[in-house]
Amino acid sequence: MTSKLDFAAGDFVVYPAHGVGRVAGIETHTIAGQEVTLYAITFEKERMTLKVPVGKARNSGLRRLSSRDRIKEALETLTGKSKIRRTMWSRRAQEYEAKINSGDPVSIAEVVRDLYRGTEQSDQSYSERQIYQAALERLARELAAVERIDELRATERLEAVLTKAAA
Repeated sequence: MTSKLDFAAGDFVVYPAHGVGRVAGIETHTIAGQEVTLYAITFEKERMTLKVPVGKARNSGLRRLSSRDRIKEALETLTGKSKIRRTMWSRRAQEYEAKINSGDPVSIAEVVRDLYRGTEQSDQSYSERQIYQAALERLARELAAVERIDELRATERLEAVLTKAAA
């Protein structure tokens, strides 16, 4: 049974739980007597290779990079007013993690916006900073891949948008 391939070697893809990766190749393995075709996806930053069965790629949330319009929407989200709910931090932290792991750039941008602290604002707790950094990194990687710039420039661009919005 061969399913149509959605991605080719060299394509940038987004896996919700890990962010932007690149399809290193398409492999066929025999597992428990069944032939299985897998996407081998590398995540440079984590030095990790993930193998996703072609037939389960869509259900796993594997997708192409966002369109420029979707990235623009994410950048616009950063300029909005932060919406911090008055619930316990542990509950909010779970919601933020879920948004980051959704792989949706607009949801990730909401986390970045809500946890952003300008230089004059109060300090963040360690866990707030960790979640903020994870969201910022995830968004910067996708922005970098879509805009074909390096991750550092993408991060600087996101932070410039945040700083300007906070002013």
